Amino acid sequence: MLWWGVASALLANVLYSTGFVLEKRALATLPPLSTRRPALLIRHLLNSPLWLAGSLTLAAGFAAQLAVYRALPIAAAQGIFISGLVLLLLMSSVVLGERTSGRERQSMAAILVALGLVVASLRNEDAQAIARTAPPATLLAIAVPSLTAGLLLHRSAELRARRRHRLPTAGVSYGVAIGLLYGVSSLAIKGVSGLLTFHNIPAAALALLRSPYPYLLLVTGVTGLVLSQTALQRCRASVIVPSAPR
Repeated sequence: MLWWGVASALLANVLYSTGFVLEKRALATLPPLSTRRPALLIRHLLNSPLWLAGSLTLAAGFAAQLAVYRALPIAAAQGIFISGLVLLLLMSSVVLGERTSGRERQSMAAILVALGLVVASLRNEDAQAIARTAPPATLLAIAVPSLTAGLLLHRSAELRARRRHRLPTAGVSYGVAIGLLYGVSSLAIKGVSGLLTFHNIPAAALALLRSPYPYLLLVTGVTGLVLSQTALQRCRASVIVPSAPR
């Protein structure tokens, strides 16, 4: 169970990095996207075969992520997911032509060392303890302020981006804002994975529908899609993608 979770996490890293690089390539060929016109934004995205290919790859990464959260505690899973930044930096450099700095190359080595330490620290844990979900009140107490802060920060970044004679944005504000949204999304994914079971599918489906997790995942997924694609079109993938859901 333990090594199955590690393997699924590494597979999710490959799928997520590949999917976002494909989307970034597709976004370079699309007209400028705006969060003020979400319907037009989604129409442009759905008309791009390359973007759809990237989205399907991300969906496969989401399936792998569900398997990870059923096998590993969320803290350990997130530690392994960070190793995907190494693959992302390599792919963004080779495929997208984004230049990596000396500090980024140094961080790649540090991440690989950290990955080894995280894997070495893993121990087999009780499956029920790993799958345990938080009470709805606790979840909402964390989710609502995080979502509010993310939306306000993204709006602030958008207002600065519209100013004349502005300097090109590095994307840090966009990355933090989207990271807050997708952080809540990761909690929702963890909750969904904890309620999924194949022993009694009707009962599991009913429990899932009665929980806040699928609805929170839907809200953060749609909102994150609109916000992240505009940011990904304007900024380096290596800045935006680390905030993606995982």
